[in-house]
Amino acid sequence: MSHVPHELAEEFPSQVEQIHELKMSNAHFARLFDEYHVVNREIHRIETRVEPATDERSTDLRKKRMVLKDEIASMLSNS
Repeated sequence: MSHVPHELAEEFPSQVEQIHELKMSNAHFARLFDEYHVVNREIHRIETRVEPATDERSTDLRKKRMVLKDEIASMLSNS
């Protein structure tokens, strides 16, 4: 575990401006962005032991983050 939050600006550094534009113009993208941020922060709190969680909960959150990231990446590539 890296204990480093996986912020979208770090995941897609060449598309930061596009992320901002989509966030402002596309309600679905904005919801995905917000949900990713919430899940990502929860994972980070678990990894840094600020918040306790079972292995199952941690795995479920990572899977959810991956699904959100994949959908965000798809929207970025299609816009």
